[in-house]
Amino acid sequence: MKLVLDLGNTNKKICVFQQGRLVHLEISDQLSLRTLKEVVSNHPQITDGIMASVVTIPAYLKNFLEEHLSRFIELNNRTPVPIVNKYKTPGRLGKDRLACAVAGTSMFSGFPVLVINAGTCITYDFVNAGGEYLGGGISPGLRMRFRALHTFTEKLPLVDLAENVPLIGDDTEDSIASGVVNGVVEEIKGVVRLYRQQYPNLQVVLSGGDAEYLDKHMKIRIFAFPNIVLLGLYEILEYNLKNAR
Repeated sequence: MKLVLDLGNTNKKICVFQQGRLVHLEISDQLSLRTLKEVVSNHPQITDGIMASVVTIPAYLKNFLEEHLSRFIELNNRTPVPIVNKYKTPGRLGKDRLACAVAGTSMFSGFPVLVINAGTCITYDFVNAGGEYLGGGISPGLRMRFRALHTFTEKLPLVDLAENVPLIGDDTEDSIASGVVNGVVEEIKGVVRLYRQQYPNLQVVLSGGDAEYLDKHMKIRIFAFPNIVLLGLYEILEYNLKNAR
């Protein structure tokens, strides 16, 4: 069993993989030592682990992982990965973006892959058929756009996601929903179209917290896969374990 931790700004995910299959997942807004101990205690077959974090991790959490795992990796830009990273500034590349690229390649080896991760931000990460990560794009996520409209104006209300979003909003709330949701949907569809013009056999993967919601509204040929960052981290861990032997 392998332990994988993805610690983002909003959610902290702890999961356990067994032979490539996710068998346990916990999501919370905070990571405590108690929770970590419980997961490890409930899965005594865990031998190795990897962590990617965009937040500062207390030393006692790292110490626990290093003491209880045979191999523990804290992902950084020097960690070996199973793709060629051609990003011009690898030290500034988000760990979640790198993990997405690795996961996409593992899912569609030999094909160009665009991974779209829709969360706090919407990230686009592209790997060509030769396994070279070339980069992609970053734009504000759905809730960030809603908050921006509310924060940077005096009178616009804070709106949340709704199941049915009109094209023509007949009040302020629906107008905001229309602008944000339809804008994001058309952005994603447009980006995919541009990539497919250059790479006709492109494979597209949609993931992230808002993936299921967006997938219902887009109706284009994509592969929806939840928790792709976790899969990518697992693949990076496996790659390092195999190379270490």
